[in-house]
Amino acid sequence: MDKKTKKVICTSFSNGKKHDFRLFKESRVRWTKNRCGVTDSGYTGIQKLQSNTKLPKKSSKKKPLTVEEKQQNRKVSSERVLNENVIGSLKRFRILSDRYRNRRKRFGLRFNLIAGIYNFEVGKNDGNVSEGQGSYPGS
Repeated sequence: MDKKTKKVICTSFSNGKKHDFRLFKESRVRWTKNRCGVTDSGYTGIQKLQSNTKLPKKSSKKKPLTVEEKQQNRKVSSERVLNENVIGSLKRFRILSDRYRNRRKRFGLRFNLIAGIYNFEVGKNDGNVSEGQGSYPGS
C-alpha cells in the first residue's frame, strides 16, 4: 500500500491457509532501498530479508519493554494502522473474510479487480474525479 495515496500497490495470495510472513518469503517480492516496510510482530525475522523494515519490539516476562521501546512501538503501530484500515476496507467485499466458494483459478483476478475498485474509490474521494461527472461515459 502506498502511504500517501492509500492505494493498493501489490497483492499476493496462495491456496489454503498460510501465514503472511511465509507468503511474503515465498512471493519473493522485495521493495527498493528508498521504501520502508512497516510490519507487525508476526514478521519476526523479516529484517534478515529486508533491512529497511520497521518492526515492533516484543516484551517478555523476564525483560519488559522500556519507556523508549514502548514509544517506538506506538510510532510503528500508528504507521501500520493505515495498512490495517485498507485491509478492513477490502474485507467489506467478503472475498478475504469469508470462505471463497468459486473457482480457485479466478480468485486472483477477482481480488485484483476488487483492489482496482478500491483504488478507484480512493482516487475519487481524493478529488481526482470531479464530483459533477459520473464515472461512466454518458452519465
